[in-house]
Amino acid sequence: MSERQERHTIAVLVDNEPGVLARVIGLFSGRGYNIESLTVAAVDATGQLSRITVVTTGTPMVIEQIKAQLDRLVPVHRVVDLTAEGPHVEREMALIKVTGRGEARIESLRIADIFRARAVDSTTESFVFELTGSIEKIDAFIALMQPLGLTDICRTGVVAIARGPAAM
Repeated sequence: MSERQERHTIAVLVDNEPGVLARVIGLFSGRGYNIESLTVAAVDATGQLSRITVVTTGTPMVIEQIKAQLDRLVPVHRVVDLTAEGPHVEREMALIKVTGRGEARIESLRIADIFRARAVDSTTESFVFELTGSIEKIDAFIALMQPLGLTDICRTGVVAIARGPAAM
Protein backbone atom coordinates (compact mmCIF):
# COMPACT_ATOMS: atom_id res chain seq x y z
CA MET A 1 0.00 0.00 0.00
CA SER A 2 1.51 3.32 -1.04
CA GLU A 3 1.37 6.51 1.00
CA ARG A 4 -0.94 9.24 -0.16
CA GLN A 5 0.38 12.09 -2.29
CA GLU A 6 0.15 15.58 -0.82
CA ARG A 7 0.40 18.95 -2.55
CA HIS A 8 2.70 21.41 -0.77
CA THR A 9 3.66 25.02 -1.39
CA ILE A 10 7.25 25.66 -0.34
CA ALA A 11 8.87 29.11 -0.15
CA VAL A 12 12.67 29.30 -0.38
CA LEU A 13 14.68 32.44 0.39
CA VAL A 14 17.93 32.41 -1.60
CA ASP A 15 20.82 34.63 -2.67
CA ASN A 16 19.92 36.47 -5.87
CA GLU A 17 22.84 35.33 -8.01
CA PRO A 18 23.37 33.43 -11.26
CA GLY A 19 22.95 29.66 -11.07
CA VAL A 20 20.88 29.50 -7.87
CA LEU A 21 17.63 28.64 -9.63
CA ALA A 22 19.42 25.96 -11.67
CA ARG A 23 20.73 24.39 -8.44
CA VAL A 24 17.28 24.36 -6.83
CA ILE A 25 15.66 22.92 -9.96
CA GLY A 26 18.49 20.41 -10.32
CA LEU A 27 17.66 19.08 -6.87
CA PHE A 28 14.12 18.34 -8.04
CA SER A 29 14.97 16.88 -11.44
CA GLY A 30 17.92 14.85 -10.18
CA ARG A 31 15.69 13.01 -7.72
CA GLY A 32 12.64 12.74 -9.96
CA TYR A 33 10.49 15.14 -7.94
CA ASN A 34 7.77 16.94 -9.87
CA ILE A 35 7.28 20.71 -9.89
CA GLU A 36 3.68 21.78 -10.52
CA SER A 37 4.40 25.50 -10.29
CA LEU A 38 7.49 27.69 -9.93
CA THR A 39 7.86 31.44 -9.43
CA VAL A 40 10.97 33.49 -8.65
CA ALA A 41 11.51 37.17 -7.91
CA ALA A 42 13.86 39.49 -6.02
CA VAL A 43 12.25 40.38 -2.69
CA ASP A 44 14.46 42.96 -1.01
CA ALA A 45 15.32 46.56 -1.86
CA THR A 46 18.98 45.81 -2.54
CA GLY A 47 18.23 42.88 -4.84
CA GLN A 48 20.43 40.55 -2.81
CA LEU A 49 17.67 38.03 -2.02
CA SER A 50 15.12 36.20 -4.13
CA ARG A 51 12.12 34.15 -3.14
CA ILE A 52 11.40 30.94 -4.97
CA THR A 53 7.89 29.53 -4.55
CA VAL A 54 7.55 25.88 -5.56
CA VAL A 55 4.38 23.83 -5.62
CA THR A 56 5.18 20.13 -5.56
CA THR A 57 3.47 16.83 -4.85
CA GLY A 58 4.78 13.83 -2.97
CA THR A 59 4.35 11.54 -0.02
CA PRO A 60 4.96 13.12 3.40
CA MET A 61 8.39 11.46 3.44
CA VAL A 62 9.29 12.87 0.01
CA ILE A 63 8.15 16.37 1.04
CA GLU A 64 10.38 16.18 4.13
CA GLN A 65 13.31 15.04 1.95
CA ILE A 66 12.75 17.94 -0.44
CA LYS A 67 12.74 20.47 2.41
CA ALA A 68 15.85 18.97 4.04
CA GLN A 69 17.76 18.88 0.75
CA LEU A 70 16.75 22.45 -0.12
CA ASP A 71 17.89 23.60 3.32
CA ARG A 72 21.35 22.11 2.69
CA LEU A 73 21.96 24.06 -0.54
CA VAL A 74 24.57 26.77 0.06
CA PRO A 75 22.72 29.83 -1.34
CA VAL A 76 19.53 28.94 0.60
CA HIS A 77 18.77 31.12 3.64
CA ARG A 78 15.41 29.67 4.66
CA VAL A 79 12.91 27.01 3.60
CA VAL A 80 9.28 27.34 4.70
CA ASP A 81 6.59 24.76 3.93
CA LEU A 82 3.61 27.10 3.81
CA THR A 83 1.21 24.16 3.61
CA ALA A 84 2.54 22.64 6.85
CA GLU A 85 3.07 25.95 8.67
CA GLY A 86 -0.60 26.89 8.63
CA PRO A 87 -2.87 29.46 7.03
CA HIS A 88 -1.47 31.12 3.93
CA VAL A 89 -2.69 32.95 0.85
CA GLU A 90 -2.03 31.51 -2.62
CA ARG A 91 -2.75 33.29 -5.88
CA GLU A 92 -1.96 32.88 -9.53
CA MET A 93 -2.45 35.24 -12.46
CA ALA A 94 -3.38 34.15 -15.97
CA LEU A 95 -3.85 35.77 -19.35
CA ILE A 96 -6.47 33.90 -21.38
CA LYS A 97 -7.17 34.60 -25.06
CA VAL A 98 -10.63 33.79 -26.38
CA THR A 99 -11.44 34.14 -30.08
CA GLY A 100 -15.00 34.31 -31.28
CA ARG A 101 -17.87 36.27 -32.71
CA GLY A 102 -21.53 36.82 -31.95
CA GLU A 103 -23.12 34.93 -29.07
CA ALA A 104 -19.85 33.21 -28.03
CA ARG A 105 -18.24 36.63 -27.63
CA ILE A 106 -21.11 37.90 -25.49
CA GLU A 107 -21.07 34.72 -23.37
CA SER A 108 -17.31 35.00 -22.79
CA LEU A 109 -17.84 38.54 -21.46
CA ARG A 110 -20.64 37.34 -19.15
CA ILE A 111 -18.47 34.57 -17.72
CA ALA A 112 -15.52 36.95 -17.36
CA ASP A 113 -17.73 39.29 -15.35
CA ILE A 114 -18.80 36.47 -13.01
CA PHE A 115 -15.16 35.48 -12.43
CA ARG A 116 -14.06 39.14 -12.10
CA ALA A 117 -11.71 38.68 -15.04
CA ARG A 118 -10.67 41.90 -16.73
CA ALA A 119 -10.50 42.32 -20.50
CA VAL A 120 -7.01 43.77 -21.01
CA ASP A 121 -7.10 43.57 -24.82
CA SER A 122 -9.92 43.47 -27.32
CA THR A 123 -10.18 43.17 -31.09
CA THR A 124 -13.23 42.52 -33.24
CA GLU A 125 -12.46 38.81 -33.05
CA SER A 126 -10.79 38.23 -29.67
CA PHE A 127 -10.40 39.16 -26.02
CA VAL A 128 -7.46 38.72 -23.69
CA PHE A 129 -8.69 38.33 -20.13
CA GLU A 130 -6.59 38.84 -17.02
CA LEU A 131 -7.65 36.70 -14.08
CA THR A 132 -6.18 36.42 -10.60
CA GLY A 133 -7.15 33.85 -7.99
CA SER A 134 -6.71 30.32 -6.82
CA ILE A 135 -5.58 27.56 -9.15
CA GLU A 136 -9.07 26.10 -8.98
CA LYS A 137 -10.70 29.39 -9.97
CA ILE A 138 -8.41 29.79 -12.97
CA ASP A 139 -8.91 26.15 -14.01
CA ALA A 140 -12.71 26.61 -13.82
CA PHE A 141 -12.57 29.79 -15.93
CA ILE A 142 -10.42 28.06 -18.55
CA ALA A 143 -12.82 25.09 -18.68
CA LEU A 144 -15.76 27.43 -19.31
CA MET A 145 -13.88 29.34 -22.03
CA GLN A 146 -12.88 26.17 -23.90
CA PRO A 147 -16.12 25.81 -25.89
CA LEU A 148 -16.28 29.58 -26.48
CA GLY A 149 -13.05 29.79 -28.47
CA LEU A 150 -10.15 29.53 -26.03
CA THR A 151 -6.99 29.89 -28.12
CA ASP A 152 -4.13 30.69 -25.74
CA ILE A 153 -3.22 30.61 -22.04
CA CYS A 154 -0.30 32.10 -20.13
CA ARG A 155 -0.06 31.47 -16.36
CA THR A 156 2.34 32.98 -13.84
CA GLY A 157 2.53 30.09 -11.41
CA VAL A 158 1.58 30.24 -7.76
CA VAL A 159 2.74 32.98 -5.42
CA ALA A 160 2.06 32.42 -1.74
CA ILE A 161 2.60 34.09 1.61
CA ALA A 162 1.84 33.12 5.20
CA ARG A 163 -1.05 34.85 6.95
CA GLY A 164 -0.42 36.84 10.12
CA PRO A 165 2.34 39.14 11.31
CA ALA A 166 5.34 36.78 10.95
CA ALA A 167 7.69 37.35 8.01
CA MET A 168 9.72 34.79 6.14
